[in-house]
Amino acid sequence: MSPLLAFHRGSGSDHRGRRLDEILARDDDWLEHTHDYIQWVFPLHEASGVNPFAPVIDDALVAAFESDETLRARLRASLDRMLSFYGLERRDGRIGKGPNWLRRKGNWFTQSTHNDLRITRILKCLCALGLRDEAGQLLACLLVLRASEPDCGLADTAFRYWQDAVSGGGE
Repeated sequence: MSPLLAFHRGSGSDHRGRRLDEILARDDDWLEHTHDYIQWVFPLHEASGVNPFAPVIDDALVAAFESDETLRARLRASLDRMLSFYGLERRDGRIGKGPNWLRRKGNWFTQSTHNDLRITRILKCLCALGLRDEAGQLLACLLVLRASEPDCGLADTAFRYWQDAVSGGGE
């Protein structure tokens, strides 16, 4: 079993010895200021330019996620944690503002930050590993927020990347 698959199954750890459940249990401040976990939690087909220890998705990992609902459920749990980090939540098949929206939005929504890249990564990973519906829900939420929230400071380029991430299928 690959280290990345073991990590997502909960039996392995990342390059620093952290397990997925340990990362998801960290507080928002840790998630904001630590930059080498996101590539393990939401891997991509391409290598990371900032984390040389980040694994990449291969055909075996894609097949494992396609055939194993438990893996997809664990990826949804990772999504839910990051949604909370952004002040969002998944409810009744939709993604929208969570109870902590006002407290969290200033960390990413009112200006472009490194979180724009994290969201791109999340969207691409969800598409690549079989959670295309959830990626579409997140994109729809982001577009609604952009149109309805007057203090949106995100760059147009971020939205183009996000739309491309979902329409490109995670490649």
